[in-house]
Amino acid sequence: MADKDTMEKLVSLAKRRGYIFQSSEIYGGTGSVWDYGPLGTELKRNLKERWWSRMVHQRDDVEGLDAAILMHPKVWEASGHVEGFTDPLVECRVCKKRFREDTLADQACGRKPSKAPGEHDACELGEPRLFNLMFRTFIGPVEDQGHTVYLRPETAQGSYVNFLNVQTAARQKVPFGIAQIGKAFRNEITPGNFIFRTREFEQAEMQFFVKPGTDDEWFDYWLEERLEWHKSLGIDPQRLRLDEHGPDELAHYAKKAVDIQYHFPFGWKELEGIHNRTDFDLARHEEYSGKRLEYIDSGGGERFIPYVVETAAGVDRTLLVLLVDAYREEEVEGDERVVLGLHPSVAPIKVAVFPLVKKDGLPEIADRLARELRKAAIPSFYDESGSIGRRYRRQDEAGTPWCVTVDGQTAEDGTVTIRDRDSLEQVRVDTSKVADWVRERLTVE
Repeated sequence: MADKDTMEKLVSLAKRRGYIFQSSEIYGGTGSVWDYGPLGTELKRNLKERWWSRMVHQRDDVEGLDAAILMHPKVWEASGHVEGFTDPLVECRVCKKRFREDTLADQACGRKPSKAPGEHDACELGEPRLFNLMFRTFIGPVEDQGHTVYLRPETAQGSYVNFLNVQTAARQKVPFGIAQIGKAFRNEITPGNFIFRTREFEQAEMQFFVKPGTDDEWFDYWLEERLEWHKSLGIDPQRLRLDEHGPDELAHYAKKAVDIQYHFPFGWKELEGIHNRTDFDLARHEEYSGKRLEYIDSGGGERFIPYVVETAAGVDRTLLVLLVDAYREEEVEGDERVVLGLHPSVAPIKVAVFPLVKKDGLPEIADRLARELRKAAIPSFYDESGSIGRRYRRQDEAGTPWCVTVDGQTAEDGTVTIRDRDSLEQVRVDTSKVADWVRERLTVE
């Protein structure tokens, strides 16, 4: 399900079930900044761990990095962000609202008359002016131009300035990659659509350094690799597509760029970008720093500045895709239920444990089982409140793949009922084997 009401329903569910909250909500909130609650934190952590496992742990040609958010200001001059990281901004002389000029058609105000009660009939737009998206701050006690630094708008530059450090320390040979997950900040003019576009967000990026002339081959490899990874999260393949940038759409550094897009309730939008950045970044940093950033082939002594194939995904945006793709409403035996059909490997809670009734020692058995599962590193939740049907519905909505019920038969033969969230099938499993049963189904491919 992905109709126009899905986003509104997801925002409500996310707050109700502890996935995502408006930042500083008790003070009225902070525009397009969000906090992750207990379940949201777990989902995001699981998502990042799957990305890291696929990109770093399962490979011998990609190294991890955690670069600082604050960097030397010349980094952003070399990258082109100080001069060129801008959006065209227009302001309405009547309502004083500000908009990106290139997306006026998608916005509530702009050139079209406003129909909202109490508002003016049409905006009177001023001349566009360029607006730099980087947040600025100062290092030290003096707030002047000489102490200006920026909150990074992307993690990629940390990989470029550390190219030789990582290559030397890890004793890697080209081709190899540098991967990192980290916070980035953009002072967006018109953020929105929940966590799709925010001012503070997390990126999962990998820069793969290759010999010039092999870049096209590696670009195709990483495009296919990243598309398959998204499918492995359980995302509906029919809602994924590739969109190649035309000559007029390419960034100044790009030889080729293809977006992996997802069909959100608000249309086809970018989920991840694969870019051939050529040697632009390393060459610019070599120019601005005065330090040689060439790779020297230890075998033949050949020297060259590597080309870079970049994979760039937003963690928050990918998390939104998981929620949108997993959300469904259905009828079961005459009752409506809301389900988050999250892939078990990323679901925040793996198992919910219930005593069928609050007597005959069943709560004690169920609580003990839940604690044993948690000790076995299987996130579990114990619940004895309300009818068994109501407890099932709460866990369906939270995205929990399996519910375990301790009933009268448990005391007789030591077995419990495990109910599957999606198929609704139930099986009896010995209490001592529940952890192994769950682990088998959590195996990450």
